[in-house]
Amino acid sequence: MSKRRASTVAALGVAQTLAWASSFYLPAILGAPMARDLGIAMPTVFAAFSAALLVSAVVGPWAGRLIDRWGGRPVLIGTNLVFALGLAALSQASGTATLFAAWLLIGVAMGSGLYEAAFSTLVRLYGRDSRNVITGITLIAGFASTVGWPLSLWLEASFGWRGACLAWAALHLLIGVPLNASLPRSAPSGAERTSGDGAPDSGDEPVQPQRVAPLLAFVFAATAFISTAMAAHLPALLQAGGASLAAAVAVGALVGPAQVAGRLAEFGVLRRVHPLLSARLAALMHPIGAGLLVIGGAPLAAAFALLHGAGNGILTIAKGTLPLVMFGPAGYGHRQGMLMVPARLAQALAPWLFGLWLDALGAGALWVSAAIGVAAFAALLALPLHGAQQRAKD
Repeated sequence: MSKRRASTVAALGVAQTLAWASSFYLPAILGAPMARDLGIAMPTVFAAFSAALLVSAVVGPWAGRLIDRWGGRPVLIGTNLVFALGLAALSQASGTATLFAAWLLIGVAMGSGLYEAAFSTLVRLYGRDSRNVITGITLIAGFASTVGWPLSLWLEASFGWRGACLAWAALHLLIGVPLNASLPRSAPSGAERTSGDGAPDSGDEPVQPQRVAPLLAFVFAATAFISTAMAAHLPALLQAGGASLAAAVAVGALVGPAQVAGRLAEFGVLRRVHPLLSARLAALMHPIGAGLLVIGGAPLAAAFALLHGAGNGILTIAKGTLPLVMFGPAGYGHRQGMLMVPARLAQALAPWLFGLWLDALGAGALWVSAAIGVAAFAALLALPLHGAQQRAKD
């Protein structure tokens, strides 16, 4: 990786860490103090967050089209401004209506400023030669919760939840804007784009979108549902499987490092194989881990967390690389936004639906998530491994 490309990955990776930490990972720390101060129930806070995810699903294709036309630099800079505005509005919330209004604004920023926008930015810059740089930013931003949760906790303890929201807004202006402004400018949308080795992108469509797109959309939705459900309910799920609260928290802490380990494997060993093959392997990890936990109980909780985390880490990269491999770089941003609409809807529903299954089935709810994972694996098996040897080298 060239020095200039490495600096792009570093800038975009840190900017993504900020974006995720100040949006997706915010309610886990600030939700309870928000609810107490505003005199509302915790489910109402998470309902506002779910509404933000729904808005992000609507905004995603529109943002992707803008990136296809103008490149990611101006879009991501604008996103930092919207994040800052939304977080500032959240700090001034006085009740349910203003809480929802602020989160809806943050949802606009999420739809145009999280991974899908970052992936589209990199594909707009580097064409087919984007797999390693996509992996690079997910390696950095994989620490968003590791950085974001303690920082949000410290800010809330020092300045209250309103001060914490204002601090995150200021970080978008002071750090996010300069980082995204440092990204290379994209060539005009009508110009011929080249891959990293200087060869022009052919723009060919190696597979038929009408056959492949629904399968990819299902895979992304299924895996997003699983990852969001586990993020929301993992401690309670592990306790239902027989683990103590302390053990559940300790085991849950393994998921983050396991995600990073999975991404390192993708950057190292797995980058020499077709992304579809690594995605198939990753899709099986949650069902295997779930089966181990349900059958073996608490002693196998750590194995489940490691398998789930590693698989989730690889699948995050697959969401960027599979559309590129299957369809090519032309129109990537808009297509990526469309493919992720069902995933955003699944994310919005996952905490509620899986919570119902957990209440009804206890640890047996894992059989449901395992079945969803197996269905995603089956959909990946149905995707054609067309041009695998050539594209694995891109």
